[in-house]
Amino acid sequence: MNQVADILKLAMQAEQQNIDAVLATVVRTEGSAYRQAGAMMLICADGRSVGMISGGCLEPHIIKRAFWLTRHGATVQTYQTGEDIEYSENGEAEAAVNNKDKPLYDDLKSDLYDYSDDDLDEELNFGLGCNGRVHVLFERLATAMPLLDLIRQVRSTQQPLTIATLIKSNSYKFQTAHSKGSQLQIGTRINLDAYLNTGQLITIDSNQNFSDPTHIVINVLKKLAAYKFHKKNAEYVVVESNLEKSYEKAVKQKIEEKTIQTAWLVQRIYPQIRLLICGAGNDVMPLVTMAKLQDWHVTVIDSRPQYATRARFKQADAVLCLPLDDTETLIKTSSNSAVAVMSHSLNQDRARLAVLLEHPPDYLGQLGPRYRTERLIKEISATKSNPADLAIGIAQLHYPIGYKLGGDGPEALALSIMAQMSAVIHGQNS
Repeated sequence: MNQVADILKLAMQAEQQNIDAVLATVVRTEGSAYRQAGAMMLICADGRSVGMISGGCLEPHIIKRAFWLTRHGATVQTYQTGEDIEYSENGEAEAAVNNKDKPLYDDLKSDLYDYSDDDLDEELNFGLGCNGRVHVLFERLATAMPLLDLIRQVRSTQQPLTIATLIKSNSYKFQTAHSKGSQLQIGTRINLDAYLNTGQLITIDSNQNFSDPTHIVINVLKKLAAYKFHKKNAEYVVVESNLEKSYEKAVKQKIEEKTIQTAWLVQRIYPQIRLLICGAGNDVMPLVTMAKLQDWHVTVIDSRPQYATRARFKQADAVLCLPLDDTETLIKTSSNSAVAVMSHSLNQDRARLAVLLEHPPDYLGQLGPRYRTERLIKEISATKSNPADLAIGIAQLHYPIGYKLGGDGPEALALSIMAQMSAVIHGQNS
């Protein structure tokens, strides 16, 4: 989820300044789309906005109508490829296809349960250029803030979570306890990890614990909790649950369908990718900048106090002057991280690499020509009672660091390193 840091920052500012805002989240795409499910955009009432949910074609319309769309609560809107869209004097969007006097949506006064795949005539048509369809959930900041707080928690604790957001139900009331009339509304989010651990339905927006969910909800949650992601961390999932015969009579006045169909956005929220740079030379600065553009958490370490300063690396999340013999901190900092060893100092590189080869991180790269790194490996191996302990680390070591992309200078080097790290971390290295 790129641009998440900017969204979290603006959301906190808006809340502190008592400024209302709307969070727009892509919940489903069909065909080709610039952004995929899970992409977010935050629009503030004072005109500020961050994030993108398309390549730029939807954003002007969404900024203009976000607050109107959410005046009755959370809602899902569908945007599809079409002719250019025009606006009348009152700001209403009108079709530029067949009848220019016919609005693309008759009233858009639908409540939380009107969203349907059958309502294609009411979709908003845009010249997306991608030949695709995008479904977007709109909700006010007060409703969305618990999700944003949860994302902050994941980034702080480094513990991922799986969240399911209700997007659609073919039942007017998706019951949680028919005796109490409780219901899950569009936009309700459930912590699936908490359900797996406790067996209880807990919504993240109110931490409400539904102690007596119907068998329908239990069956749905079981299917969602067992869902296996494919290539993406956010996917649109449709779940069906049949009513038991013994249960039909008790709820027939409230639910007509024998099969309850619900649609969810299931998201695996991961912590930031962590980057540790061993070395604080001038060529590290572009690497820090590029990593922060990708919303990575960046730590820079060096044993030379004149290099490892906050003034030199203002964008980094942490800058440490770390002695060469502080192996404990190095191991802790490199855990679950991508690591670039690039101090231009043989002593520093040898000391860092000796530890990192025994405790390989997610990615390990060494700057410098191949012969230099091979010399370091030979020297490090000679100090070990059992050189075999380094075998896994050596096999995973990338040297010279980065892809051969061409170009010259620190910026080209940073680009080549980021490209290789990203490919390895996301399993695209070949």
